[in-house]
Amino acid sequence: MVMTPPHPHPLRSHPSSTVKMMAKREEELKEIRLKSTEEINEEVVDLKGELLMLRLQRSARNEFKSSEFGRMRKRIARMLTVKREREIEEGINKRLSRKLDRRWKKSIVVRPPPSLRKKQEERAAEAEKSL
Repeated sequence: MVMTPPHPHPLRSHPSSTVKMMAKREEELKEIRLKSTEEINEEVVDLKGELLMLRLQRSARNEFKSSEFGRMRKRIARMLTVKREREIEEGINKRLSRKLDRRWKKSIVVRPPPSLRKKQEERAAEAEKSL
């Protein structure tokens, strides 16, 4: 009887692909760290708006990429992590950080996410062409 080695788990990826993913993540973190705190805040607001749009698409049973949920949530988490790292460097404790975060959230002006703004601009351009 010939013994064959066990098959690799179908859901586990090859080690080289894991290395590529980690390198990609490191690049993204470097990119985020280059941004100012205000830019990070703006992008977090935009990403949360995009996440809301995805939820609306899902509830309306429109077509969407389900992988975008995780990708956006992780990107938001990375940005908030970098923001918190900066607060720690400045010596802001956890309690004050939460207080500042609450203030920041209250100051957010509700606006449509970039994807929706883009669609609205395209519709406006089409309307102008038809006139």
